[in-house]
Amino acid sequence: MADLSKAIYLDANATLAPLPEVVDAVVEHLRRPLNPSSIHQYGAYAKYVIEEARSQVGQYLGAQGAHVVFTSCGTEANNLALRGLGQATHVFASAIEHTSVLQPAQHTGAKTIIPVLETGVINVEALEDALATSDAPIKLVSVMLANNETGVIQPLTDVVDIARKYNAFVHTDASQAVGKIDVDLEVLGVDMMTLSGHKMGATQGVAALVFQKSVPLHAIQWGGGQEMRFRAGTENVAAIRGFGVACSHLVRTTALFQNLASLRDQLEVGIAEISKESRVFGQHRWRLPNTSCLTMPGVKHETQLIHFDLANIAVSSGAACSSGKVDVSPVLLAMGISKEIAQTALRISLTPASCREDIETFITAWRQLYHMQLTKRHLAEVRANQELKQHA
Repeated sequence: MADLSKAIYLDANATLAPLPEVVDAVVEHLRRPLNPSSIHQYGAYAKYVIEEARSQVGQYLGAQGAHVVFTSCGTEANNLALRGLGQATHVFASAIEHTSVLQPAQHTGAKTIIPVLETGVINVEALEDALATSDAPIKLVSVMLANNETGVIQPLTDVVDIARKYNAFVHTDASQAVGKIDVDLEVLGVDMMTLSGHKMGATQGVAALVFQKSVPLHAIQWGGGQEMRFRAGTENVAAIRGFGVACSHLVRTTALFQNLASLRDQLEVGIAEISKESRVFGQHRWRLPNTSCLTMPGVKHETQLIHFDLANIAVSSGAACSSGKVDVSPVLLAMGISKEIAQTALRISLTPASCREDIETFITAWRQLYHMQLTKRHLAEVRANQELKQHA
């Protein structure tokens, strides 16, 4: 097994290590037999833990009057948001949404994909045109707050303003944004918001869908009627406790992430000095402070991933929810990037523990691979020219 203590982790958008306070809280509650459906004192305590966490989520988001439903993951929360309004729902989703939004949308009354601009920002004019032509009884717009691959932040308030003109509900998957930028449900004006625990300092196995009480949402799975009858199944009390603790530390977590912008810029400047042809997607838009999606010209991402892994540097080629596949990014393709260029892109997402030495190590490893590939291409061209001369 690899010695992870020597590795540099630059894949925060895939998952974060839970906060120490979260680990302590989760372990403490794992040691107790807690089922909130029980009527004895253990059950009463479990119910108290869940309600306290619910309050902590609402307090962080400025949404004390909204419902907070705990789920097992962000995918489940997105499914509840998209399918919970009924089969007649017409879903309008941006082309760069996570698969946990795009695939559930296929199981609603209708689905319209809204294109994005080259910058990675949703085309709000196309959104309005699409909404204007729909006569569906229920319309739902789903636009993520921040993209998991490019880090580009969407103009959600503009999206909400347009949706309101056509009586459409608005859902946002804020999984990548929470903990990295300030997020306020009331300021954004959305009706539903997805949060994912392991993206914000809690553990895997817990997430939440936060939605206004005016949203006519219904359960999509049935059983014991837990979570105010919106989500059946025994709650993961320990993980929910950790989720609440993580929310109580999000102001601090966000400040730590905001400080990473200078490191991200250092990385991008360093790469540009090596190769003027390298591209950074969304570079001139408002982005998450920790995220950089950039290309290594002429070098496929599979080759890059292997090289960096051997150099003890953890990065990714995009979303980490595709069963370990290394595919061409549908996000970049939706932005109009050619398949050839998209195949050379990597995502680097810094953590609060990232430092200048990590960035310098990454740049050095990037330079080594890039120059090695340049040399290989040059030698291949020389051999090809020699063969042409021999056959002339």
